[in-house]
Amino acid sequence: MKRILVTGSNGQLGSEIRLLAPQYPQFEFDFTDVAELDITDAQAVERHISQNQTGLIINCAAYTAVDRAEDDEALCQRINALAPKILGEAAAKHGIGVLHVSTDYVFDGTSCRPYREEDPTSPRSVYGRTKLEGERALTGACSNAVVVRTAWLYSEFGNNFVKTMLRLGREKDALGVIFDQVGTPTYARDLAAALLLIADKVLSQGFGAYAGTYHFTNEGVCSWYDFTLKIHQMAGIGSCRVRPIKSEEYPAKAPRPHYSVLDKSKIKSVFGLEIRHWEQALAECMTLLA
Repeated sequence: MKRILVTGSNGQLGSEIRLLAPQYPQFEFDFTDVAELDITDAQAVERHISQNQTGLIINCAAYTAVDRAEDDEALCQRINALAPKILGEAAAKHGIGVLHVSTDYVFDGTSCRPYREEDPTSPRSVYGRTKLEGERALTGACSNAVVVRTAWLYSEFGNNFVKTMLRLGREKDALGVIFDQVGTPTYARDLAAALLLIADKVLSQGFGAYAGTYHFTNEGVCSWYDFTLKIHQMAGIGSCRVRPIKSEEYPAKAPRPHYSVLDKSKIKSVFGLEIRHWEQALAECMTLLA
C-alpha cells in the first residue's frame, strides 16, 4: 500500500484532503503539520520519509499571510521557497514524487486573458516571489514533480474570505468590497479532489508525462464585490449594503493582481478533470457552513 505524506494538513486544503482520504482506501495517509514535521528542517524530512516509507508527498504547507509577508520575508522564504527545495531533494533521493500547490500571485495581474502555465511570471509581492522560488527550487531538485497553481481559496476550515464576508455581513450595515480585482474563487474541497485524482494517476502510472505545472480553480470569473454579493445572497443576508470600491480605496501592504484568472485547459485535458462553476461549489460550502 502506497503511503502519502500530506504536509500542512491542518490548513484549509490539508483539512479537505483529510476528509476525502477515506475515498482512497488504496492509500495510507500520513497527515502532518509543523508540530509533527518541520519541512524547513532537511534532516527531519529525510528521517520522516525513511522511517515511514513515504511513496508520495502532497505539499499543502505555505506561508499565506500576504501582507504580513512583506515584513516577515525571512520566514515566508523558509516556508514557501526553502521547504519545497528540501522536499524535492528528499523525494529525488528516495525515488518518489511531490505534488505542490502554488498560486496566481506568481503573475503580475496585468493580463487581459486567462493565464496559461507557460506565460511569463512576474510576482509583485514577497508572497508571490517566494512561491515562485519554491516552484523553481522543487522542479530543479526533483523531476517527479507536479505544481498546481490555484487562486482565491476558501473552505469551511480556517480563516478565509467567505467566512469574513459572512461575519461582516451580519455585523455591519454597509460594506465596501473591491470590484477591480478579478479572478475565480476556488473551493478547497474541489482542489483537494483534483490533487487526489492526480496522486492516483502518478502512483499507478508513474510521473512520466504528468510531471509539470498546471492551473486549477473553479470555473467562471468574478470580482471580490460579485463574490461577496453571492455569499450574502446564499446566506440570506439582506441587511448589509455592499458597495463596490477601487483597490486604492482599500490600501494593502502587498499589491494584489488586478486580473488573476487561470486557464485550466491543460489540467482538464491531461487528467480528464471536470471542473464545476464557482457558484455551484460555493453553494455546497455554504450549506456545510450553515
